[in-house]
Amino acid sequence: MTFRQFAFNNVIRNKRLYAAYFLSSLFTVMVFFTFSIFANHPALSGDGMNSVVTKGMNASAGIIYVFSFFFVLYSMSSFLQSRKKEFGLLMIQGMSIKQIRLMVFLENMLIGLFATLGGILLGLVFAKAILLLAENVLIIEQTLSFYFPMKAILVTFISFIILFFFISLFVTYVLRSKKLIELIKGNKMSKGEPKANRFLTMLAVLLIGVGYAAALIAKGLVVVAAMVPVIIVVCIGTYLLFTQLSVYIIRRLKKNESVFWFKTNMLLFSDLAFRMKDNARTFFMVAMVSTVAFSAIGTLFGFQTVLTSSIKNANATTFSYRTTEEHEVKNVEFINQTLKEEKVTAESAHAILRYFEVGGDSILIASQSDYNRFAALIDEDPIELKAGQVMTVEFEGTNFGQTKELLNETITLTSGTVLKPKEVIHSKALPATDSYYIVSDEDYEKLPEPGFQESYYAWEATDGEEHIMAASEKLYKELPRYEIISVEYEIYEIMKGFGPILFVGLFIGIVFFVSAGSFLYFRLYMDLDEDKQKFKSISKMGLTEKELQKVLNRQTMILFFAPILVALIHGAVALTALSNLFYFNLFKESVAVLSVFLAIQVVYFFIVRFFYTKQIKAAI
Repeated sequence: MTFRQFAFNNVIRNKRLYAAYFLSSLFTVMVFFTFSIFANHPALSGDGMNSVVTKGMNASAGIIYVFSFFFVLYSMSSFLQSRKKEFGLLMIQGMSIKQIRLMVFLENMLIGLFATLGGILLGLVFAKAILLLAENVLIIEQTLSFYFPMKAILVTFISFIILFFFISLFVTYVLRSKKLIELIKGNKMSKGEPKANRFLTMLAVLLIGVGYAAALIAKGLVVVAAMVPVIIVVCIGTYLLFTQLSVYIIRRLKKNESVFWFKTNMLLFSDLAFRMKDNARTFFMVAMVSTVAFSAIGTLFGFQTVLTSSIKNANATTFSYRTTEEHEVKNVEFINQTLKEEKVTAESAHAILRYFEVGGDSILIASQSDYNRFAALIDEDPIELKAGQVMTVEFEGTNFGQTKELLNETITLTSGTVLKPKEVIHSKALPATDSYYIVSDEDYEKLPEPGFQESYYAWEATDGEEHIMAASEKLYKELPRYEIISVEYEIYEIMKGFGPILFVGLFIGIVFFVSAGSFLYFRLYMDLDEDKQKFKSISKMGLTEKELQKVLNRQTMILFFAPILVALIHGAVALTALSNLFYFNLFKESVAVLSVFLAIQVVYFFIVRFFYTKQIKAAI
């Protein structure tokens, strides 16, 4: 058997632990390759939005490549840590440290080569499906037909071979510092009882508490100013949480006899403090990487919701037209004719919107009749006001505090009567992005001369919704964009520009999340041999299979979900801060994103637990 065959057989024999490393690397290569296919697609080589997509894809590929370097480096380092004893035995058999480094180098390059080729092959297999998905998500007018991406293949292959080459050199260099006695007895050497520093434990709670409080209390632009300090404080607090606070809590539980001596809890807590301390850096990394994934994707979905909802809330009807120009009648006739030609049936309403000086601002004051006509278009309830009554209408959606200010103001009529608003309602009937007033028809006639007024028309489609986009395109070609608004077309334009950002962010978030799961996989399986010996010994003392399953479930669940739970809480706070930034409720979007990621992690946990438990039971 040659030395190369020996290195190859080592990879095959350790396929259990190498599987996650190989599959994660393969997935990373495939994602990078996918971005390269997009970036070099002939349909995206032009100007305008396509160039933005291309630049975004290239930038994302660069981010994934840099992240891949650290991910693969960490994965390989974790794998080598689990093979200390193996290296020690090889040295006893006469293998030099130089030969061990060469063996590790060849093994890593072999895995890297197959991961790179496999990632490119999978990328080619799923390329057409991914292109079809991107065509719809990115809202690209051109068809993203399949092409043979020779440039993308070469870039991906060369980039990742270079990446694996330098990582292989680095990890083999690290092996120099290992002594024989450390390699042979590394897993058996006593580490001492893990202890937590009380000051650092309290500091962890304080830092996370202060960071959360600042993130949740901040409103508007204050959120942006507080973002960097909050991130720094929470990061430090999270690291101390895993290195100090977790150990402190476990030690307190061990001292509580009613908890420690209850059934199989002694087996669970006996080495849990050691594992939490040993895995602190891994848990910290997983928590931070997962938080980035949650926050990035949640922010993108949230921002999309803010943009589209703002359009819908400010313009509740299918079409609207507002103008102060002389060509009003001609343009309204053109809109009606276009809707008729495109077979879009719609109900319409018209009013003159008048703005008055109130509290130093120009505020819309509408009559009851005008409001009710537009409310009827969108099936909102009409209102009835008596003379002297005033309603404040709060803009449905974001609230920047105008309502409270308007409630403190008064309206003076030409008769000298002063009107004081008392009641607040929510409505989308009129196209206001600020709060405004509604008065009775009688009081409306007694208002002074307005400071500004405009003519406003609205159409609500009742039939022919499938032709709205065609009608919108005609209207937008002939009429000024600042006068005509089609809600469906505006949302289409937003998604056309925002789609590439959402697509890129989703891919990067998935890469980060898969990598975080792989980190946990490596750390769990690094202690597999030690767990085999431990549970084999305990089983001889009478541990039943049911009790074994229970201990393994609890131990695996704690180690697997501790950092994920922290990341979910971090992500929830971050998305709440985003809601405060836009004064917009993003609760549904936050729950949806975090629930999807949690569900994926739960599935991943059950898969890992199944194989992990199977290995333990096989040893017993």
